[in-house]
Amino acid sequence: MKYGFVKVAAATPRIRVADTKYNAAQIVAQIALAQKEGTELLVFPELCVCGYTCGDLFGQDVLLGGCAAALKEIAESTKGGSMLVFVGVPYKTDGVLYNCAAAICGGKVLALIPKRHLPNYAEFYEKRNFQPYKGENRTVCFEGEEIPFGNKIVLRSESDADFTVAAELCEDLWVPAPPSVSHALMGANIIANLSASDETAGKAEYRRLLVGTQSAKTVCGYVYADAGEGESTTDMAFSGHNMICENGTLLAEKKPFEDSGILYAEIDVHKLAFERRRINTFYDTSSMGGYLFVPFRAEGDWKKLTRVPARLPFVPQGESALGERAELILSIQAAGLKKRLEHTHAQTAVLGISGGLDSALALLVTVRAFDSLQKDRKDILSVTMPCFGTTAKTKDNALRLMNELGVTCRTIPVGDSVRQHFKDIGHDENVRNAAYENAQARMRTLVLMDLANDHNGLVIGTGDLSELALGWATYNGDHMSMYAVNGSVPKTLVKFLIAYEAKRLGGAVGEALTDILNTEISPELLPPENGKIVQKTEELVGPYELHDYYLYHAVRWGFSPSKVFYLAKQTFAGAYDEKTLKKWLVNFYKRFFSQQFKRSCMPDGAKVGSVSLSPRGDWRMPSDASAQLWLDELEKL
Repeated sequence: MKYGFVKVAAATPRIRVADTKYNAAQIVAQIALAQKEGTELLVFPELCVCGYTCGDLFGQDVLLGGCAAALKEIAESTKGGSMLVFVGVPYKTDGVLYNCAAAICGGKVLALIPKRHLPNYAEFYEKRNFQPYKGENRTVCFEGEEIPFGNKIVLRSESDADFTVAAELCEDLWVPAPPSVSHALMGANIIANLSASDETAGKAEYRRLLVGTQSAKTVCGYVYADAGEGESTTDMAFSGHNMICENGTLLAEKKPFEDSGILYAEIDVHKLAFERRRINTFYDTSSMGGYLFVPFRAEGDWKKLTRVPARLPFVPQGESALGERAELILSIQAAGLKKRLEHTHAQTAVLGISGGLDSALALLVTVRAFDSLQKDRKDILSVTMPCFGTTAKTKDNALRLMNELGVTCRTIPVGDSVRQHFKDIGHDENVRNAAYENAQARMRTLVLMDLANDHNGLVIGTGDLSELALGWATYNGDHMSMYAVNGSVPKTLVKFLIAYEAKRLGGAVGEALTDILNTEISPELLPPENGKIVQKTEELVGPYELHDYYLYHAVRWGFSPSKVFYLAKQTFAGAYDEKTLKKWLVNFYKRFFSQQFKRSCMPDGAKVGSVSLSPRGDWRMPSDASAQLWLDELEKL
């Protein structure tokens, strides 16, 4: 187990109906294969020791004796290993036969978990051979030892309290109130489902939806192992449709009839535990009780994640998904602004247009809001305010975009006003410090605010989520507005939204947006050299793709700095070396903590994604919080 990741597997052995010796050998072989891969949790199908389709042979003591011997052999094969294994087996006690999941680890059967809901409809007739178990936990005897028996059992790792597992069997998942609900509420972060779900047309899609939805509802990992090749085909066919999900996300899948064998993935139990703590409505155990917690030890020696996190976590994968998401986000932004314009009875919207990404997106959103309100675009007062660092390229792009969108366009140079301000405060223009840079940003904001007052309008903020996270904004300059449409849109997503609109709108607008996309990101507060931008944001604060990655994992999931670094090394292998990744991660934490005061008074703006830093909504952090613990951890890497 590394940084909360548990290596899990679902295995479908090729079996022979009622041949318990053969089946045990197949299961033992797959246990050995999984052990070599460093697996920490391995799940086999329902009744795999003998076969789900034994029918009335379940009434034969010969078969049950063979199952008991096979279970003993399978358990002994795990001696000296470090893996929790679930196998499906019939078990008779007190004259009653139960369909059970046997939990095995370290050479022993740790618990027997009987099926609670038995299907007895259509092609299923389990009640002919088995009894459902809905009683309290008790103990039964297996190989001379008393072991827990019941379906209120959670197995808990001795090495990590978040590695907790419970089991349900096939039909248990398909009922209105699956046992996995109470298992999760009692702390099980992973649910193992031992299943024998026959294949019919359309069933795989429904099964996939069911497994994914249940893992999302219970905020858990879900390992689904399905019966497959070797079961009787007298009336049914079984496909070995195995799945591994995490909180609604399908991590891995063996599609129906794809093959037998082992399906691997890593489930992040620390991430699941964090999410459950975050959702304060998750835990309600007031009506729960009678659960038994059984310890186990499983520590696999696996080397590499198979689930490498996305390089751009805020950006959906795939062109069609991106288009749908882009349209939704732009609609959210525009809807928020539309409501604010209606509520304040504003006649105009006032924006500063720099020729950069953020102001372009803000203008596009404002145009959408005005179109929705059926207001004249000429009531959008867009202003370019060239000063010391403005290049011809960005100014021309700003003017082109404004003119092509049909909004009111003004050019108001602010250089003379800033120079007068320098004289007023006694600042030497040759000293290009923070005052030199920020005076320009604040002067632009002053112009916009006064224009808004003069034209009964609202100043629309352009700054994005990434800049807020890093504090890369001038306090009471571009930091301030009357409504901030980009406040929860990270820079990497801004780029994709601009690209989407460039393609959608096409023509001269699309050309202008494409040129803006290809322009270096810069605040343009220092004079250019030979007409080119000299102040390059990503050279000063670091690449935005890294900072957005760090922001997503550190804030959305609460990962520690060492875990963020561990993930980043795999995601950005070949793109950035470890020294560079660590440098910008340290910078991220320093800036994120020190710049909270800017976020504590940020303007309103609609939330569009899973991460927002609004002090009124998602993120409440004291402005004086220390970053020392986080930096200390990074220092040890």
